[in-house]
Amino acid sequence: MTEKIEDPAADIAWMRRLAEEGRDAPLLNGPVLVAAAVIFGSANFIQWAIQTGALVVDPMVQLWVWLGSGVLFAIALTLLIRRASRKAGYGSHANKAIGIAWSALGFGIFVMWLSLMAVGFRTGDWTMMWAMPSVVATAYGSAWIASASASGRRWMTAVGLLSYGGAVLFGALIGDPAIYLAFAGLMVATALLPGLVLMRQEPAGEA
Repeated sequence: MTEKIEDPAADIAWMRRLAEEGRDAPLLNGPVLVAAAVIFGSANFIQWAIQTGALVVDPMVQLWVWLGSGVLFAIALTLLIRRASRKAGYGSHANKAIGIAWSALGFGIFVMWLSLMAVGFRTGDWTMMWAMPSVVATAYGSAWIASASASGRRWMTAVGLLSYGGAVLFGALIGDPAIYLAFAGLMVATALLPGLVLMRQEPAGEA
């Protein structure tokens, strides 16, 4: 029977190679961030217009705006993931870790939205929905900080802290329709602009 011999130096070298691979690989979630910013930023602008009376429609239209945005983003996400899978670096540890972080974020936000919707339908009181901008901003902040750790890109930590700051601001704006304009602005700062930066760093061809 052959005894397996441990080689700590080889293990450390292997772990270092994995880390270097993750830090050097191009990150491919830029287009997803841009899509999220455009789709959900627009939804927030429409929500603001309805809440302020600038757009006069049945209040239930707000529900359809968010449902439609969710469906549109799901379609965009499917297409963009398919596109990213053909890019060099898609299977890197950094892209896998970041993909997991942002997927967890998306599912968490969706479940929280469903939970608050359930409260609204059950009680007829929709005031708790005002908390969603803070929930989303907090989730974005956590995903950005996790992405910074996985990729070694320190600027992502700053984006994460900005998202956390937005969450606190939204708490102060609860009940004021301006919260939706502020939320749209935060989407520009924490999704659209960082997404464009990442897109510029993507490899041009397919793997």
